[in-house]
Parts: sequence; structure tokens; C-alpha cells
Amino acid sequence: MSIVTETITNTITGPADSIRARFQVNYSGFELNVDLNLPGRGITALFGHSGSGKTTCLRCIAGLEQATDGYLDINGELWQDTAAGIFIPTHKRALGYVFQEASLFPHLSVKRNLEYGMRRVATNVRKVPWDRVMKLLGISHLLDRMPNRLSGGERQRVGIARALLTSPRLLLMDEPLAALDLKRKNEILPYLERLHDELDIPILYISHSPDEVARLADHIVLLDQGKVIAEGGLQETMARLDLPMAFTENAGVVIAARIAEHDDVYHLTRLEFSGGSVLVARRPEPIGQPLRFRIHARDISLATSRAEDTSIANLVPATTKEIVEADTPAHVLVKLELGNTPLIARITRRSCDQLKIVPGMQLWAQVKAVALLDQ
Repeated sequence: MSIVTETITNTITGPADSIRARFQVNYSGFELNVDLNLPGRGITALFGHSGSGKTTCLRCIAGLEQATDGYLDINGELWQDTAAGIFIPTHKRALGYVFQEASLFPHLSVKRNLEYGMRRVATNVRKVPWDRVMKLLGISHLLDRMPNRLSGGERQRVGIARALLTSPRLLLMDEPLAALDLKRKNEILPYLERLHDELDIPILYISHSPDEVARLADHIVLLDQGKVIAEGGLQETMARLDLPMAFTENAGVVIAARIAEHDDVYHLTRLEFSGGSVLVARRPEPIGQPLRFRIHARDISLATSRAEDTSIANLVPATTKEIVEADTPAHVLVKLELGNTPLIARITRRSCDQLKIVPGMQLWAQVKAVALLDQ
């Protein structure tokens, strides 16, 4: 294969708001065979068990693995086309790569580490200003420190900043929180959300954590044994009952809502979404602020009529769409619709039979717990 080394700005091809990626890689005992059509904006999560092919796929996108058969178009810029003999080498791809470990140069201060990243990009083509990155990631006060004086979360924030200062057209993140404890993860997650909200750079994000994916992603690709078994918007994909993730203890849905009302008497906030509303503990955000929350299937109970004498505050009318067997013979999963919003309930088979639940039936979903994902 011939290697094309011209700058990528000479290879404008497809639509400007999509990522087309097709790779076939064959190793002894493993084959990656994916064909993806991803949004050119927001965060796409690559999700799956260890060995499913997530990192291999990301390395192909970075050009660190050269697929036997490959095609890659990033928002209209062709980086690889095996059939045409095109392969832009990694150092000429306008991408940032964030690994599990920040891998900062130990002999350089934070500022000099960041400046090292900036040197990859000519001054006249820099699109991500220094001051904006400092503000987004909250690292201005760290510039004079050496890497050995940073916490794990601080190191990762500096690593992300270094990637952003290369003005990438694509940001790749390979389990950036995996090496952090829960406290440090919770410290850095708001910064990742800020990147999502304020930067117009598509992000491909690998994680084993359903909670991370639920909190950050807009789009999800589910991989298993090197193949794509599902791909789509986060909300509708997580609500599918034909996917392995639906059968785990953490099965549930993610719902996009907005703050509709504050109740200062009972210190509650009402979140409104397509199909209903829920009450949660009082939130500090103003009315109209968008929020994302998750409801686990195990935290839903069902009733054929609205309960009046109950401590459960969140009762919403729903329509039964589908019933499937769960991962244990004692349980079933019931998919519901609240307007345009899907919901999954995990109940006992006995309860399903006693209530005579069938598709099309009108029920009341009783929500025992709501997990806010935007903190």
C-alpha cells in the first residue's frame, strides 16, 4: 500500500457532520470487523467487555493500527481509504489522544508539558485558545507545578488540556478515568461534561462504566468480540431489551429533562421530560436548566391503578410495549413508554402474572429512586 503523506486538508470528501469508519483487522484469535456511521459532534461512547475490540478500534482511528481493510472520514476529511491507497500517518492526523495515564514528562512543569503539545500545531491554525483550555479544565493554578506534585485527577486534566491544545478535529479518550479512585473520578467528570457542552470537537470515549457512559455520552456503540452489536442514540439504545446491557443488575434508562419548578417548602425540585415529570431533592440550578438522570430497572415497580396511600412520590402513567425474560428465571423485564420516553422495569415473573401485564396495557410506574447524572 502506498502511504499518503500530504496534509489532510487536501483530502476533503464526505459530509461535514459525520464520522465514517470501517476497519477489518485480523489477529490470531481475534478479528475486528466494524462499519460505523457516527455523529460528527458530541460524545460517542465505545462500550463493551474487555477484549471486545474498543481499544483496537480507537487505535485504528488514530492510525496506530493499520487495518487490512480500512476507511476513515472525519467530518469530510479522508484519513484512510485502503482501496485508494490512502493512509494519513498518525502524526499528520489532527487528533488528540488521552490514555488511562496522562504520561506527562516528569522533568517538565505543567506549563512546559502543555507548550510541548502546542508545538505540534502552527500558530496560524490553532483553534483552541490557551486561556479557554485553562478555564475549561481549571488548571491555571497548576502551571508551575511538576507532575509529581499533582493528584491523579489533576494529571488527567493536564493530559486532556495537552491534547486539546493541539487543536484536534477529533478527541480520542481511552478509559481516561480507569486509573482514578471514586473521589478523583467525581472530581474530573464535571470537567468532561464542560468539554461536551462548550467545545465543538467530536469525542470518542471508551469506558467500562455504565454510569460514565450514561452521564457523558450522546451516542453509543456496543461492541462484542470485535463486532458492532448495537449503535444509536444513548437513550433509545440503553432501553433496548435485546441487548446484553439490559440484562445486568445495572440495567436502566437515561432521561434528558429540564428543571421545571422548585418547591422551597419541601426542598424538592420537579424535573420535566417528554412523557412526565419526577421530583428530586432540591437542586441549585435555575428553572429551565437541562439535567440528565438515570432510572434503574430495579427501582421501578408497577401498578394497574394509581396508588394513593404510598410514600413513593414519583408515579407516572405508562404504556407497556414489550416483556422479555431477565437474566434469572424469577424475573422479567418490562419495557414501558411514557410519551416518547422509554422506561424499563425489572419485576418478578409472579408479579407480572398476577397483574396480567401484556403489551399495550396502561400501567402506573412507581419510581423508587432517581439518580441525577449532572452534578
